[in-house]
Amino acid sequence: MLRPEQRAKLDDTNDLDFYDTPRLVTHVDEGFIDRLTNLYQQELQPDSRILDLMSSWVSHLPAEMQFAHVEGHGMNEAELAKNPRLDHYFVQNLNQNPKLPLDNADFDAVLITVSIQYLQYPEAVLSEIYRVLKPNGVVIISFSNRMFYQKAIAAWRDGTDTDRVNLVRKYFQSVDGFSEPKVIVYQPPLPGFLQMLGLAGGDPFYALSARKSE
Repeated sequence: MLRPEQRAKLDDTNDLDFYDTPRLVTHVDEGFIDRLTNLYQQELQPDSRILDLMSSWVSHLPAEMQFAHVEGHGMNEAELAKNPRLDHYFVQNLNQNPKLPLDNADFDAVLITVSIQYLQYPEAVLSEIYRVLKPNGVVIISFSNRMFYQKAIAAWRDGTDTDRVNLVRKYFQSVDGFSEPKVIVYQPPLPGFLQMLGLAGGDPFYALSARKSE
């Protein structure tokens, strides 16, 4: 699906070394976070099992919604340990080993938030996501236009936002059995118009969701 050069990163050192220092910050603005939490409110079910893949110290899940289990994954143990929504977590470099240490058909939903741009073998990870999802389980992949530029793959760095939406769509389509992805796009008004109103610009919001066939 991707040529070798499209999977390349400017910084090809071990990702675990790059993420070794905790970054207890949010990488998107409040508008993005609100849109994402509202989307989770619509798509997720209470008392379900959630896999928060490529997570950090915050999951942006609706505060009023309780889940049977939230499994976290990430690249920094200190960040994951501070995430109050996680019932359990594990650290793993998916670019070195995309095989998830999880049972088949065990989760109702899988979330990837502002991290999809770092996967060098996204089709392998999406295949694993499909495996661990229950029938009719949902995957929600969200992103903006921000990134650690040196750690994003070339196919992501070199594309426009529209190209990136289409790229994530292809990731889903690389695995037989996912529904056609639903796409949600929010692009803030042009900065000049915002300045006329005395308002600051905001992060664009992109999310694609698809379900595993029953």
